[in-house]
Amino acid sequence: MNDMLDVLIIGAGLSGIGAARHLQKQCPDKRWRIWEARSAIGGTWDIFRYPGVRSDSDMHTLGYVFKPWRGTQAMADGPSILSYIREAATDTGVSQQIDFQHRVVRADWSSEHACWRVTAQLADGSTRVQETRFLYMCGGYYSYAQGHQPQFEGQGDFKGSLVYPQFWPEGLTYAGKRVVVIGSGATAVTIVPAMAKDAAHVTMLQRSPSYVVTRPAEEKLGVWLDRFLPFYLGYRFVRWRNILQGIFYFQLARRKPQFFKNYLIHMVKKALGREFDVKTHFTPRYAPWDQRVCAVPDGDLFKHIRQGKVSVVTGLIDRFDTDSIYLQDGRSLTADIVVVATGLQLNVLADVAIHVDGNPFVAGDALAYKGMMLSGLPNLFVAFGYTNASWTLKADLTASYVCRLFKYMDKRGYRFVHPQHDPVQSTQPFLDFTSGYVQRASALLPKQGAASPWRVHQNYVMDVLALRFAGFEDGVLRFH
Repeated sequence: MNDMLDVLIIGAGLSGIGAARHLQKQCPDKRWRIWEARSAIGGTWDIFRYPGVRSDSDMHTLGYVFKPWRGTQAMADGPSILSYIREAATDTGVSQQIDFQHRVVRADWSSEHACWRVTAQLADGSTRVQETRFLYMCGGYYSYAQGHQPQFEGQGDFKGSLVYPQFWPEGLTYAGKRVVVIGSGATAVTIVPAMAKDAAHVTMLQRSPSYVVTRPAEEKLGVWLDRFLPFYLGYRFVRWRNILQGIFYFQLARRKPQFFKNYLIHMVKKALGREFDVKTHFTPRYAPWDQRVCAVPDGDLFKHIRQGKVSVVTGLIDRFDTDSIYLQDGRSLTADIVVVATGLQLNVLADVAIHVDGNPFVAGDALAYKGMMLSGLPNLFVAFGYTNASWTLKADLTASYVCRLFKYMDKRGYRFVHPQHDPVQSTQPFLDFTSGYVQRASALLPKQGAASPWRVHQNYVMDVLALRFAGFEDGVLRFH
């Protein structure tokens, strides 16, 4: 048993490093550590090594509020983002407070002692137990153990390479090879153009289309402003321009879905030309932002399609054989390599078994308070970013809120806090998304309410008001 901590942060990825830096700067009197299940800093950006891996959010908003992104890339590549996170951890000394290969498996809350008892499994099979007043979950929202891996008939007969983006094999060569990428989401539209540069041909095989939009690869406004303004002034201008622009387009999509859909489809037609069958391959059945809109830097996917290096096939898989995929409509695709980019597998609270005063905690029965605490769960915070904007925007706001809350509680002598919801309150899904990975995990996720503070806004400006300036005596938080 270790000495009591004030805060134990779970996860050393983008959220965990950011949370630690906020604590370090705003609450220098707190004792904290980070427990990371893997042996490296970076989370998502260290795990994913597939060709072309990059952000689909602009770096002026994906970057930390305390560490401006200084590159010119608007949508940065994965290695650059990983380097940025590790630099943030090293420069601030946060990296010295990380315990690696500590996979948290259980957390037990005691109201009598007002603390968590957290158990981690170590690499050698032993366990370590730590007591902490607060638990801060920064492990992301998907399983590191596996993605969504559907099984296809005859899959075991395929003699080529069958690979998954989350576990990209080191040294895989695809130069001159025929590649089929199964999927149409953000991962697929990233891998396809990246592999097309060297492969003989790449086919994107999709069950149904997604919305795909072109975004500039370089932040030209930021580069231009650097010539006339101090860096920080220009950076803040571009950051807020991007935030407000994102909110505007999301609201437009929600309020005028048909208009916005026509706008997105028109841009694809303009990029691919009249001869391409946009209706079949790039016209989704759902409204914009019912699922995440995929972004491609400088239209690289469309360029490779025009050049004949990439084909798009829309249809359902019937079966595999030794060197081909057969579709239900009778078509077949010959492949040397098949990439199964069929999405993520969500988890809840990093798959930690949580008990409150001896009783198992079921996240699916709880409501999310301001998108960062769960009803009935004391002294626990969750970093969960936006689905329609950069993850870090919400993660930064959450960390600042947590630090303000600590100061508030210390001043008044409170030992623990939890949000309490009215059991008759109407509820709705935590994520208003029709994406497969969300629907598969819908029963596991907490719910949200119909109004604040139980409503998850997915709106940065509204959350600034709710998390940065609002008080804590709202009749919902229960202090002890």
